Amino acid sequence: MFLLCVYSRNLNVIFEICMVVVMTSSVVHREAESQLSSDTDLDDPDGKHAKTGKGMAAKKGKKALGDKAKGGGAGRTPGLGRVNGHHQENGMENMTLFEVVKMGKSATQSVVDDWIEAYKHDRDIALLDLINFFIQCSGCKGAVSPEMFRHMQNSEIIRKMTEEFDEDSGDYPLTMSGPQWKKFRISFCDFIAVLVRQCQYSIIYDEYMMDTVISLLTGLSDSQVRAFRHTSTLAAMKLMTALVNVALNLSINMDNTQRQYEAERNKVVAKRANDRLELLLQKRKELQENQDEIENMMNAIFKGVFVHRYRDAIAEIRAVCIEEIGVWMKLYSDAFLNDSYLKYVGWTMHDKQGEVRLKCLTALQGLFYSRELGARLELFTSRFKDRIVSMTLDKEYDVAVQAVKLLTLVLQSSDEVLTAEDCESIYHLVYSAHRPIAVSAGEFLFKKLFSHRDPEEEGLPRRGRQSLNGSLIKTTVFFFLESELHEHGAYLVDSLWDCASELLKDWETMISLLLDEPMSGEEALTDRQETALVEIMLCAIRQACECHPPVGRGTGKRVLSAKEKKTQLDDRTRITEMFAVALPLLLAKYCVDIDKVTNLLQIPKYFDLDIYTTGRLEKHLDALLRQIWEVQDKHTDTEVLEACSTTYHALCNEEFTIFNRVDIARSQLLDELVDKFNRLLEDFLQEGEEPDEDDAYQVLSTLKKISAFHNAHDLSKWDLFTSNYRLLNTGLQNGDMPEQIVIHAMQCTHYIILWHLAKVSDGSSLKGDMVNLRKQMRAFCLMCQRYLNSINNAVKEQAFTILCDLLMIFSHQIMSSGREQLEPLVYTPDSSLQADLLNFILDQVFIDQDDDNNSTDGQQDEEASKIEALHKRRNLLAAYCKLIIYNVVEMNTAADIFKQYMRYYNDYGDIIKDTLSKTRQIDKVQCAKTLVLSLQALFNEMLSELGFNVDRSTSAFCGIKELARRFSLTFGLDQLKTREAIAMLHKDGIEFAFKEPSPQGQGSPPLNLAFLDILSEFSSKLIRQDRRSVHMYLERFMTVQMALQREDCWLPLISYRNSLQAGGDDDTMSVVSGISSRGSTRSKKSKPATSSKRKLPEGVLLFNTLFSVAEENSCSSSDAVWMNREQNVQTPVMMHSPHLTSTVLRDPKKMRPEDSYTPQQPHHHHQAAIDYNRRGSGLMEDDEEPIVEDVMMSSEDRLEDINEGMDFDTIDIDLPASKNRRERTELKPDYFDPSSIMDDSVLNVSMF
Repeated sequence: MFLLCVYSRNLNVIFEICMVVVMTSSVVHREAESQLSSDTDLDDPDGKHAKTGKGMAAKKGKKALGDKAKGGGAGRTPGLGRVNGHHQENGMENMTLFEVVKMGKSATQSVVDDWIEAYKHDRDIALLDLINFFIQCSGCKGAVSPEMFRHMQNSEIIRKMTEEFDEDSGDYPLTMSGPQWKKFRISFCDFIAVLVRQCQYSIIYDEYMMDTVISLLTGLSDSQVRAFRHTSTLAAMKLMTALVNVALNLSINMDNTQRQYEAERNKVVAKRANDRLELLLQKRKELQENQDEIENMMNAIFKGVFVHRYRDAIAEIRAVCIEEIGVWMKLYSDAFLNDSYLKYVGWTMHDKQGEVRLKCLTALQGLFYSRELGARLELFTSRFKDRIVSMTLDKEYDVAVQAVKLLTLVLQSSDEVLTAEDCESIYHLVYSAHRPIAVSAGEFLFKKLFSHRDPEEEGLPRRGRQSLNGSLIKTTVFFFLESELHEHGAYLVDSLWDCASELLKDWETMISLLLDEPMSGEEALTDRQETALVEIMLCAIRQACECHPPVGRGTGKRVLSAKEKKTQLDDRTRITEMFAVALPLLLAKYCVDIDKVTNLLQIPKYFDLDIYTTGRLEKHLDALLRQIWEVQDKHTDTEVLEACSTTYHALCNEEFTIFNRVDIARSQLLDELVDKFNRLLEDFLQEGEEPDEDDAYQVLSTLKKISAFHNAHDLSKWDLFTSNYRLLNTGLQNGDMPEQIVIHAMQCTHYIILWHLAKVSDGSSLKGDMVNLRKQMRAFCLMCQRYLNSINNAVKEQAFTILCDLLMIFSHQIMSSGREQLEPLVYTPDSSLQADLLNFILDQVFIDQDDDNNSTDGQQDEEASKIEALHKRRNLLAAYCKLIIYNVVEMNTAADIFKQYMRYYNDYGDIIKDTLSKTRQIDKVQCAKTLVLSLQALFNEMLSELGFNVDRSTSAFCGIKELARRFSLTFGLDQLKTREAIAMLHKDGIEFAFKEPSPQGQGSPPLNLAFLDILSEFSSKLIRQDRRSVHMYLERFMTVQMALQREDCWLPLISYRNSLQAGGDDDTMSVVSGISSRGSTRSKKSKPATSSKRKLPEGVLLFNTLFSVAEENSCSSSDAVWMNREQNVQTPVMMHSPHLTSTVLRDPKKMRPEDSYTPQQPHHHHQAAIDYNRRGSGLMEDDEEPIVEDVMMSSEDRLEDINEGMDFDTIDIDLPASKNRRERTELKPDYFDPSSIMDDSVLNVSMF
């Protein structure tokens, strides 16, 4: 009996083992089915197990943690890869799921498979592992324990995890920089996608795993912690995308099953398999149930996460939502491509962050790529087309580029959507300075104007006047002329180059259009159209040979690939072979046309000159040289003459065999010009005879040609200096020399000196050439200085420009780079020359627009002439400022420049500010002296105009005080670097204030006492020690009676003393160079007296020493004392600014520019705060370079009017709070009812 019982128990054990093996093989078989195709899965009769498993799971419910462990389910063998929910690989220690994904060493497929195995053994432990995975991916150091998972709700768990978040850092994995974290983001998204794909046949339908995950992610996405919200939103959106793929597969399987069912049912009764029909019906039913369940999951994610997070306060979260909804609409267009979902993309196109707007455009591009999908977007396009067109002028260049590309796709889908006005707003972008925008607009232009071919055009020849390209080239010319930007042909060609290079390289057709006579019935090109065609042809040649964008687009030359280099060489060869023959004919036809000839003469510099010899084209070279001679003989225009000179320079290359032929032709031409000039000059300068107009014209035309050729060719052997100097000297003596002759004589003499200097510099000159050059240069500079006093403005401007160039060239820097032998050539301007240059600037540059006699021209528009005149004056000022910066003239001459800063800020503010910055880098102390000198000059001018009784409320005085404030701000925040300069500035200012006694007698304030009120603007730049020292220096000039005065006339002295005493007892060094406010408070509490006693006397003593030495005018000793003082003073270590803990920010629209600037300064408790905000926005608040935006993109104001804010229901908490301030922007809906965003009817709308 006992043996029978034992045998019976053994049979039961064996039976249970067999059942476990059968169940395990069944599970493995079902999971293996996930790798099969959909058709194979549908044909498998075992598909019913999926629903059976789901029903069993539903009945089982949530199992208590640890039950499986008791049965041995949790304890796994090492071969399974996971132990207690942790991954184990190659004997390594146990790692969490987060660590495995972060390392990225394991394939995502194997990681997911391991988790699925763990889920089958104990779904609670596996789910806990997955929950902690999402928590850890958010950067939280806490972990969800089994007890928390068993007894707490999701909201309680999230609250607990929030409390355990690391408060010290706001970084979390999705925002961390570095390649490891970028790879982690990819692995994180792949993990979610693979997890759903691997579980799509069974586990996701068990009503447990997906419900738990979706509930957790929904709760986390509503968290106030940005890390939780961002991570869970990304996970939910990727989960949604994976479910969309599952739903799409189910839809396809349902369609396949339906077709199989219809095919089987349509068979004759004898061949019909009833069991297969039942199987197909059952399969379709199961698929429909699965589809319904997937739809419920997607609805839960969409309503619980997307609807709230697409308008989140964080731009990255909004961008994630919009990016994924674009994927859904493209993948599963039947369910998502409708107005219920498109409206979210349309609304978000008004987002203030360019990143989000960019995602909207890229999402729509994915839809418009397909003509089938694009046809279903008619309503959306009609509602949001205007917004997309306006985004082509977006302030973010990337957004503007994608907007143009999107409109190009819209154009391809339908020609009727975009109106003529819409297209014209895009056409002008081909002239944008931002090349990606211009290229996108060029592609749009090409698609619109060049892609449509009529049926009758199909049979046209490929090249030639009657070819299809001939018609397209004419269209390009018409567009170029209609755009009215005729000086920017290079920009148009560059914009079209990527998409229409074959058309633009059809030079054969262009030549035919210019040379051949039109056919019968063909309309010939007008003169204006031919000029435009020549310009486009030249720009296309330049683009093909140089292979880089025109000036203003791109950053320098890029490295060409081998294929691009080969294309470049082939194009250059074609250009040479074609235009070597055609160019002489073109020059002969258009010889008298200035614009055409100027452009045509630039073509030879792109030739491959070897082809003249290898291709036996010497006769065409001779024809070209004859045509150039004829052109220079017929023209006196400077541009044409310089083009002829440049062409000779390009052809006269000693490396090629054609050099001798060209050099002979050039020498013959120059011999004729020089002989003619000398002969005409003798007749022109004969004593006792007045030259007539014909003689003056002949001299001027010849001198123009010689000057143009002397610019590119060395004419030293003809000794033209004597003739030109004689001409200039006669003009000074007689005073009746035509201005153009004087101007070109100066220019020619300038070229003579520069060519002479080039020969001396390279050592190819004779022994006495340097002495001769020195004499000629000094004599010519003296001549130009005398012409500065001419009554003719054009002559004075030419003399000034040449003088500035010569003074720069022959300054002390001529000896740099090992050229010490040129020291005898150094020329330093004397005081009279410096005064004449400065007077010219003051008389010719700092004038009102109406006073400029050269600013009006009857042949030009008045506004354009004013702009041109302003540009000329800016060049003159920049030339003089360059002399100041390079220490050619004294720095104190800049005082008359600096004092004009406020009055002429709009015209010259950037030049003056840059000059001030450069001079400070050269010598801080001398720059400060120059600043106070400019303020003193303005103060004296005010006294001369208003009298001795200064009214500090007048606009003149307020203007000087405001200028002082701007000057003060340019010194920056590091007060130790500018300590000596600020000290000397106060010293000079105090001495000026007490310099002149009162004209009203004793007892009245000094004449310049009001200057102390202006000087007080610089008191905030003094450190504590120097405040007391300046105050002591001030008291040297004060009497006892002055200190007791309280009348209004003594208020400048009172206010200045108060500005020096404010913060005088503070124990901190300075705003930036000292310690932080928190550190200073602690140090004052610990030992306040020690710090003061140790530092204050030292500063006072050193400052007094500085002033006493300065009073003795010993600059060298002053510098030494100051250097010693700086070495003795120990600068306290600057403490870090404390982290801000408040997340409440002021409205950015209500903040002035200074408000966003001043919080960066640590505030000291006892030092008087520097009020940077008491006036309007400063013009010199910082030393940053001005931002120059493309004119085409200056629509920021227009966009700001659109991008108004709307309130969000999401509160953003940053860790730390200051981490994400710049991203707190808001959205505004458009075109739809704004209230519908928050309406329950929208939130409750069903997807299906």
